[in-house]
Amino acid sequence: MASTVSDDLRLPDLRFVPTESLVPHEQHDEQRLQALVHRIRDQAVLKNPPVVAAISQNGQKGTRYMLLDGANRATAARAAGLPHIVVQVVRYGEPEVQLSTWYHALGQFPRADLESALGQVTGLEPRSAQRMNARALVARREALAFVTYEDGSATTLHGGHGIEERNALLNAVVDRYRDRGHFYRVTTDTVDQARVGHPDVTAVVVFPHFEPAEILDLATSGARLPAGITRHVIRWRALRLNVPLHRLADTDHTLDQKNQWLEDWIREKLSSRQVRFYEEPTVLFDE
Repeated sequence: MASTVSDDLRLPDLRFVPTESLVPHEQHDEQRLQALVHRIRDQAVLKNPPVVAAISQNGQKGTRYMLLDGANRATAARAAGLPHIVVQVVRYGEPEVQLSTWYHALGQFPRADLESALGQVTGLEPRSAQRMNARALVARREALAFVTYEDGSATTLHGGHGIEERNALLNAVVDRYRDRGHFYRVTTDTVDQARVGHPDVTAVVVFPHFEPAEILDLATSGARLPAGITRHVIRWRALRLNVPLHRLADTDHTLDQKNQWLEDWIREKLSSRQVRFYEEPTVLFDE
């Protein structure tokens, strides 16, 4: 769409796609699902479109799109019965997309309880380690992940053969604390630094860095990473699009007709100067 609506290469590639064509790479948050369904209906708009990358899957008809950001919104749209959704399509690689990792800071989860919970995961082997050594083991993929505590000690987590087995164990680990209490997505692997923003943190679970090829492999195989691990930083992220809900729910117009409407709608926004580009990192206080 960027080439037809505007010559500005920064303009995101926005388009309607069937909701059934979206392929998640991570689990959705079941606890947030119904709230998101109600929010979409109450607001009557899709505020921020999910970000996707086009993928090919053997035996599948039509284009499929892997969700990079907005899996919960896409799942909520499907649960709401919307046949189509507007997405931002990007090329999965730098400089358009930078992939990094979130860590999970656990709040009010005593060490003894956490170690007991992890000990119940079949096939998982926890081992005591120092944090520096644990970092090296995870970086070399000799450990699935590690848990670090306030005294600087760590527990490395081992097990699984191959990407799918190892991913299944990661999901089992996250399931042990996901519904137990609070956890926060952070970029630090120390409890002290995590407590600056979240004073109740008692441990931090540190995951490895993933490559885009690994994410694609998991998604196309039907596997899912735990929610809240991958961090995709999108260049020229489209925000506050506010597509009317009735346009998503419309079944009287074809996909091509809907995309023509979207192109005209964006062209009108451009001509009336309703589109703004931010070159620098921006902090918004009305989200």
